[in-house]
Amino acid sequence: MITSKTQMVGLLGHPVHHSQSPAMHNAAFAALKLPYAYAAFNVAPEQLPEAVAGVRALGMRGVNVTIPHKVAIVPLLDEIDPLAKRIGAVNTVVNDNGRLIGYNTDGKGYVRSLVEETGINLANQVVTMIGAGGAARAVACTLAEHAVKQIRIVNRSREKAQLLAELLNPLVPTVSVDPQQAGEAIADATLLINTTSIGMYPHVDEMPVAEEWLHPGLIVSDLIYNPLETKLLKTAQAIGAKTHSGVGMFINQGALAFELWTGETAPTELMRLTVLKQLLQGGK
Repeated sequence: MITSKTQMVGLLGHPVHHSQSPAMHNAAFAALKLPYAYAAFNVAPEQLPEAVAGVRALGMRGVNVTIPHKVAIVPLLDEIDPLAKRIGAVNTVVNDNGRLIGYNTDGKGYVRSLVEETGINLANQVVTMIGAGGAARAVACTLAEHAVKQIRIVNRSREKAQLLAELLNPLVPTVSVDPQQAGEAIADATLLINTTSIGMYPHVDEMPVAEEWLHPGLIVSDLIYNPLETKLLKTAQAIGAKTHSGVGMFINQGALAFELWTGETAPTELMRLTVLKQLLQGGK
């Protein structure tokens, strides 16, 4: 029940109708009997400054930030956590008595789930990443900190890919790849990561790469969690490649955000079960 003591948190994104964050967080708040409520807010890019002002004006405890706002929100905040600053993107905001502090829990959540679910040895990986946006930056920075062999970034905007490559190169050899050479960049890679929204509900028949570029020696990882199994993952599985969905990253990054807002240990398994139940029931 929402009362005058309830602290509001939420999600800023565009679109947000597909998000499982409200169900996941509200189930966690209820289980721990915490006075919080979570709602999703559809915020067009040009409305982001007003939305951030609204977080302050309404005294919200904080928000998650998703596509397409993770980079754009950075200059609108009062303080950026060192990791989020290095990544250059924010996915979680904490309102500390009117001071908005930006964090990034994406990379940590991703790597934790990837290792747990695939048993991958990160040090052996040649990584080809599709996309160079906020989520890509978080994942790539965290993989670089874990000293993967090489990172290749394929993005429609070569400039964005090049900027990310320059950021990572001091830690690990990184190159930007023209989309026309994407097939070659995947041919001898061991880990393929889709960080774009291509294949996300409702566009479930789309793939970010050509089917013939996939091979059995790949671990194919998709940050998308709705649908639970994207066309990319289904196709990869059919040719014998190991796959990794975005659910684990979503749960782990959400748990870290939950803890930043509440100071309580997140009920991670409950959050996972809530999301899986919603997805399997077709909740969008």
